[in-house]
Amino acid sequence: MNYIDVAQLNKDIIDWQTRLPRNLDLIVGIPRSGLLAASLLSLYLNLPLTDVEGLKNGRVLTGGKRINSIESSNKTKPNLNVLIIDDSLNSGNQLNLVKASILRSNLTYNFYYSAVYITPGQEKSVDYYYKIVSSPRIFQWNLMNSHVIQNSCVDIDGVLCVDPTEEENDEGERYIHFLMNAKPFWLPKVKIKALVTCRLEQYRELTEAWLKKNNILYDSLYMMNLSDKRARLDYGHARFKAEIFKKAKTKFFIESSLVQAEEIVNLTYKPVFCVETMNFLHYDEPKFKKYCKSILHSVLPDKIYQRFATLYQKNR
Repeated sequence: MNYIDVAQLNKDIIDWQTRLPRNLDLIVGIPRSGLLAASLLSLYLNLPLTDVEGLKNGRVLTGGKRINSIESSNKTKPNLNVLIIDDSLNSGNQLNLVKASILRSNLTYNFYYSAVYITPGQEKSVDYYYKIVSSPRIFQWNLMNSHVIQNSCVDIDGVLCVDPTEEENDEGERYIHFLMNAKPFWLPKVKIKALVTCRLEQYRELTEAWLKKNNILYDSLYMMNLSDKRARLDYGHARFKAEIFKKAKTKFFIESSLVQAEEIVNLTYKPVFCVETMNFLHYDEPKFKKYCKSILHSVLPDKIYQRFATLYQKNR
């Protein structure tokens, strides 16, 4: 799967803007994702910005200006050169709707259509594009409303809501208050396949109430059926999540902690998206072997470890 984060989008637009025409007058973003790309491009080209509806209504998104004021400052041009941009182009349906809408508006500007990323075969659908990115693909800015979430196990604390503080994580009244009033962090608009949390089973009712209050849809909710916080820590958060991930019919896990994300990958060999680093982690066999060696070295006496290492080298 091709994954592109916001940092990469920014780098790509910086590179792309040097290849675009320098006689552009206005950048128009296609909502919603296209506005992110349009905002970055307008900043680097130092050009005014608007969205599609703003274009049709003569409104610019900067400083309350009107498009006719841009026209008046470009008297040497018969028409404005307008670049309409989306972040990506796949089927082309959205772009065709935009083209039809602008055609109905009877505007007489010079329109150029573009997308930062396109799928193979869409080269002639736009005037300009930066890069061909094949499917399957996913962008960081669309992750929580994508097919990935619909096919994922998703952590709760640190993903859907903020993590509890040390003071709140006391299994007392402050923890109850946290469960009831946790601040939302990253709320998807699509149904989650499976929620997997290391909260204890005794807090299911409070957890379900918070999920309902925040309009989070899901198929299943897995919680740790243990006695207390100590038992939960002894069992291991990553271990529990990996066990559910192994048997769940999902392709991905969305995890808040980098340390736990790495453990889940190494226990399941399946991809994990880490919110802490905003990227996907994939199983790396050489790295995993190095990790195992470091664990063995830390728990075994040096002579015994060296004996194991010698036997391993002889039997490779």
